[in-house]
Amino acid sequence: MSISEPFIRRPVGTALLTVGLLLAGVIGYRQLPVSALPQVDYPTIVVSTLLPGASADTMASAVTTPLERQFGQMPALSQMTSISSFGTSQVTLQFELDRNIDAAEQDVQAAINAASNLLPRTLPAPPTYSKSNPADVPVLTLSVTSKSLPLDQVNDAADSILAQKISQVSGVGLVTINGAQKPAVRVQADPAALAGAGLTLEDLRAALAASNVNQPKGNLDGPRQDFMLATNDQLAKAASFRPLIIAYKNGAPVRLDDVADAVDGVENAQLAGWANTERAIILNVQRQPGANVIETADRVKALLPQLKATLSQGVDVNILADRTETVRASVNDVQFTLVLTILLVVGVIYVFLRSLRATLIPGVAVPLSLIGTFGVMYLCGYSLNNLSLMALTISTGFVVDDAIVMIENISRFIEEGDPPFEAALKGAKQIGFTIVSLTVSLVAVLIPLLFMGGIIGRLFREFAVTLAVAIGVSAVLSLTLTAMMCAHVLKPHAEEKQTRFTRFTERQWERLARFYDGGLKWVLDHQALTLAVTIATLLFTFLLALAVPKGFFPQQDTGLIIGVSEASPDASFTRMMDRQRALADVVLQDPDVAAVASFIGADGTNPTTNSGRLNITLKPHGDRKADAAEIIARLQPRLMQVEGIQLFLQPVQDLTIETRTSRTQYQYTLEDADSKELTEWGPKAVEKLRTLPQLRDVTSDLLSSGLQETLIIDRDTAARLGILPQTIDDTLYDAFGQRQVSTIFTQLNQYRVILEVQPQDQQDPAALRRIYLKSQTGDQVPLNAFSHFEPGTSPLSINHQGQFPAATISFNVAPGHALGEAVDAIRAAEGEIGLPPGVRADFAGTAQAFQQSLASEPILILAAVVTVYIVLGVLYESYIHPVTILS
Repeated sequence: MSISEPFIRRPVGTALLTVGLLLAGVIGYRQLPVSALPQVDYPTIVVSTLLPGASADTMASAVTTPLERQFGQMPALSQMTSISSFGTSQVTLQFELDRNIDAAEQDVQAAINAASNLLPRTLPAPPTYSKSNPADVPVLTLSVTSKSLPLDQVNDAADSILAQKISQVSGVGLVTINGAQKPAVRVQADPAALAGAGLTLEDLRAALAASNVNQPKGNLDGPRQDFMLATNDQLAKAASFRPLIIAYKNGAPVRLDDVADAVDGVENAQLAGWANTERAIILNVQRQPGANVIETADRVKALLPQLKATLSQGVDVNILADRTETVRASVNDVQFTLVLTILLVVGVIYVFLRSLRATLIPGVAVPLSLIGTFGVMYLCGYSLNNLSLMALTISTGFVVDDAIVMIENISRFIEEGDPPFEAALKGAKQIGFTIVSLTVSLVAVLIPLLFMGGIIGRLFREFAVTLAVAIGVSAVLSLTLTAMMCAHVLKPHAEEKQTRFTRFTERQWERLARFYDGGLKWVLDHQALTLAVTIATLLFTFLLALAVPKGFFPQQDTGLIIGVSEASPDASFTRMMDRQRALADVVLQDPDVAAVASFIGADGTNPTTNSGRLNITLKPHGDRKADAAEIIARLQPRLMQVEGIQLFLQPVQDLTIETRTSRTQYQYTLEDADSKELTEWGPKAVEKLRTLPQLRDVTSDLLSSGLQETLIIDRDTAARLGILPQTIDDTLYDAFGQRQVSTIFTQLNQYRVILEVQPQDQQDPAALRRIYLKSQTGDQVPLNAFSHFEPGTSPLSINHQGQFPAATISFNVAPGHALGEAVDAIRAAEGEIGLPPGVRADFAGTAQAFQQSLASEPILILAAVVTVYIVLGVLYESYIHPVTILS
């Protein structure tokens, strides 16, 4: 008895089982999430630490390094990178693909706790972490604006309400506030007035800290009543600080407004953001690694109306960029392609079978095979994405083969005179083994894909499994449903009505058969020549495989462009604001640009004060003629005319492999334990790579030429005066470090009290001569009495990779060249550069993944061929037949 016989003899049972498969597939389809690509995110956690006023050197040595030493001991950590810049430290931890991110989170928290005793005591808050990839593009970009309220109040709504509530949404990893204008009280001291009153900045800091407190006071518990104790120890506004008595001199009070000005300002005055041309607070919503992009964005958008209702009147919240729009559009396009493919296949079947009855059978079997696959995809935790739908589209050709083979074999017995039922039994029994062997051999080709390692293997695993499941479901339906339908639907050819179309196609088919018969005879008569042509074709194919340009993934047009701006290292904040707005104006003039979110300032997203970001949203595909790459090419000449700043543009891609944001698409890293050697050879490598015709837009994140004024202390003189280096550092921090000296507590948020000198005393190195300290005799001593100043340079940011200093050189591939050519050119240039042994060079991110995939490609092809040979050899019990089939 054949596999198909029970199903042929029991049509009702077969039909009901098929309906069950249909229902399972429909339910699975409705439950499947939608995404651009399979879930392939590395578990990534970012640890951020703020220390206002600290230089990049200080952040790297005092904050980043102690944290890195603890993080480096964590298990399953695959990569650790960090960036230390003015006042900020960001350590990115990427774990192995199989590492559970929640378990990794516990390890990170334990490492932070272990490092806490080694961190500076002046940290305003402990290090914080988030489960997100800083290189990942936000799923949503929101702008918060108001035409009637000041920006600090708008920021209050964005920070206290929007960011807090959105962070609680499932799938959200981090909500960053860019261009933040968080309210604060800024106490701006007059150094001359302080010195005249016999006070120092340290005296003022201590007075402010003691005058604004919020501590427990206890309670009074009497025989009958209980009283909570409270005081008016909290000050809320700048006006409340001005009359504070900070000292008594000669019996007279010295009030704050005698020596300083208290103003209601913002916590960090060197941040700014714009929505198009309007000042705004920008919220960037990033998902957790592994979270579905569309589901996360939908949850946030569903929450927005409720959140808007709680905001003050006049506060507007708008979506500037929605990453899901193009994802939905691309998935819908692939779904349409899949349906169109099925219709075309059924149409072609009708042309060749010339029978509506015969066409009906594959017309049912093919969609059922694909629908049934949806049920298995749901059980496997997969999604409807471009790769899984592409697998289903490709499988249509394999799926229809099973049905056609079964139908043709049964039809042959019917044409020989057997009744359809008997023909189905004979044909199914005869062809059953062939269908099984065909299915097994096809699935065997996909087996090596299942064992590919790394992110590429994870990416294609869903493709391979989906394709294998579709082929398997097709084989089952061919042996069951197709065989049963042939027994009950097909009729002898003579009984079917012959139309003009069927007669025409019959003649064409006979003509094609005669042509094929003649060609086959010629080939058999010239076997040596045929074999020679076959071998030549194989050799030519091999040569083409070596010569064809090699890339990674085709560049996508997701409707979003990311722009990284960079001014000169000595650019002031005011200058940076002006240049950033000029860039945004040029971008907004392009007819295909819908919106621009722009922000500047060192805030975690931008590493340095001379850098900024532009998130550009393009109009929908139907409303524009150019794609993202063409728009970038069109914008670049205009942007180059903006003086004093550069803007690096790259189209946003659905697949993010990097853990660091670079100015261009691909990354090449230099790592060296000696930072001076790295600083020397990094620019040399950049200059060499800029000469390669395969590359363009070559740049580096090595920013080592920021201006610095170094205070050289005469330690003997300072010691004689009783002035310690600690006192000097504290005074400079009070004057120029935006030092947070106190906190204002409210029910919704906390606001800082910032100490600094007057704005006019922060503009040039000459201001240092107006700073006074108190000697051991109580006299006011200027800084230049025991020190002198030396100008120099200092890095704006310090990058580490695996605890060692590193520089990332980013580049784009020049038009007319492929990534493989660029990689080969860089490897060849390494020898010409002559890097010293201490400098280790390697690719990172997408370029690294490309190299790994290229290295495994020959092994993968060989494994597929060997696997298919073994399977066919087992099925046919022959060493020769597999070679015949494979050739």
